[in-house]
Amino acid sequence: MRFDVLFRTGIVGLAVLLASLPAYSVSDAPVAGSEPAATGIVIGFIGGFVSHDNQHHLPVQLAQRIRDTAPKDTHVEVFENRHRARAHAAILRLLDTNHDGILSDEEKSRARIILYGHSWGAAAAVLLARDLRRDHIPVLLTVQVDSIPKFWQNDSVIPDNVAEAANFYQPHGFLHGRARITAADPSKTQILGNYLTDYKKTPVPCADATWNDRFFTPGHMQSECDPRLWSRVEELVRLRITGQDLASALAQKP
Repeated sequence: MRFDVLFRTGIVGLAVLLASLPAYSVSDAPVAGSEPAATGIVIGFIGGFVSHDNQHHLPVQLAQRIRDTAPKDTHVEVFENRHRARAHAAILRLLDTNHDGILSDEEKSRARIILYGHSWGAAAAVLLARDLRRDHIPVLLTVQVDSIPKFWQNDSVIPDNVAEAANFYQPHGFLHGRARITAADPSKTQILGNYLTDYKKTPVPCADATWNDRFFTPGHMQSECDPRLWSRVEELVRLRITGQDLASALAQKP
């Protein structure tokens, strides 16, 4: 067969194939930056040397409950307190909805971040809020539970990129939490309260506690395994995810 006949036959076949394909319009193509941001990013920090996935600990259980029941596009993750940099990187990645490696002002403005933690993890939550401030990223809420900083840390002053902050503490034992937090700028951050629990008056059982914890740090131990306290933390997180009034909710609690 002559070459020109083969060429014409190929062109006809290609035209038939293209006609059989489904139509594709510009509206079908993915648009950069069109991906919606998560409705919420909830980051928890565990205390001590506990693993982030140890289900015996209430901060980890709290994350699982929120993950199971929050809106489907809410991201919930727990980190060891020493892995604050990983948590920071995870937040930046989640906010970068067009995946260009650069956070725009619009992407930053869509941030709906909640940070909580216990012990060293509570201090890590405040330090992460400061990291995000340097990135000009807002934080909706920080919750500290018996917050204990490491020697070079300061967990008492909440940075002005945080809208609201709550602090739960107990005062007894070798390890006891920060009794008072303040706002770096009270016009930008509302301190919801510094809430005392006295476990000498109202002890709670901690079935999985070690002998060392029971003997040396009983109050601090109980702050980590107190279901009533962590239900209050959970309520704050859930209310903030849905945009409800936290101050009113706390005022109604004894």
